[in-house]
Amino acid sequence: MATKVNIRDVAKAAGVSVTTVSHALSETHSSRVNARTVEHIKAVAGDLGYAPNRLASGLRNQRSQILGLVSDEITTTPFAGAMIQGAQDAASEHGHLLMVVNSGLDNELEKHEIRALKQHQVDGIIYARMYNQLVSVPEELQGMPTIVLDATTDNPELSSVVPDEFGAGESAAGLLVEAGHRRIGMINNEDDIPAAHGRLAGFRAGLERHGLGLGPGQLVSAHPSTAGGREAAFRLLSRADRPTALFCFNDQMAMGAYQAAGHLGLTIPADLSVVGVDNLELIADGLWPGLSTVALPHYEMGRWAVLQLLAELENPETPRAHESSSCPLVVRDSVAPPRG
Repeated sequence: MATKVNIRDVAKAAGVSVTTVSHALSETHSSRVNARTVEHIKAVAGDLGYAPNRLASGLRNQRSQILGLVSDEITTTPFAGAMIQGAQDAASEHGHLLMVVNSGLDNELEKHEIRALKQHQVDGIIYARMYNQLVSVPEELQGMPTIVLDATTDNPELSSVVPDEFGAGESAAGLLVEAGHRRIGMINNEDDIPAAHGRLAGFRAGLERHGLGLGPGQLVSAHPSTAGGREAAFRLLSRADRPTALFCFNDQMAMGAYQAAGHLGLTIPADLSVVGVDNLELIADGLWPGLSTVALPHYEMGRWAVLQLLAELENPETPRAHESSSCPLVVRDSVAPPRG
């Protein structure tokens, strides 16, 4: 029967002390060891098949090295993969497991899930929402290290991360103006949420930077769906002074704008340029021509949330942070200079 490799075996093979091996293989203390030595020790440990005893380590520092992620509907949306992957990658890199639970907007189920995570002795919890919104964090999380993901809260003691909604609108305006458009409309979400306000404010600022404005007749709000976008686009594109470009609150509304343009005999991008938000590949890549859009940074936000949580677990005095994660433009073929 093969003998299990222990930390003393690694130290002997690497020609260093047990303490040095312990520090080198610790996410918390590896900075105390020369980087080349850390690399050497990890290589030796890998060759020997050594795996640190995470349970023993957890008992020593009173940590389970398990993090919880509580979501509303994230796991049932197209956003789930990237957001959870970002959180999971960051957790794994730092020797932690990530437990994900989904409440489906059931408050009682959410409370039950939080209690279950506590029973599993998770070190901290990421409280995640499907879209940027203002939330009241459940009382069950009181006293538990918590990061709010894709939402904000009125509790300044909780760090949070959201997309840079203002920047998303500003980038969309810049793309359309730089293409030569001067009559630009916007189809916004009718719901009273931070994303609708932030994207509109950023879009206005982007236009104003180029000496343009967004008049009442160039802005229509509707339900944030394909049908809502189609109805709003009909209203804007049926005007005598119709816009030559549209910025849509999300990719679904942009798809509705494509449908309205086609019904009215307009060609994209020759007669109408369109920009969305989300970068939902099934829509953005599936439309013809491909939709230029502003990507929401789901992976980056998930990763940031875990790294911030780990920092606060390591040092409770870590300043609480409220991050706005940048939203990159993804340029495809739906934007071109206006005719004439």
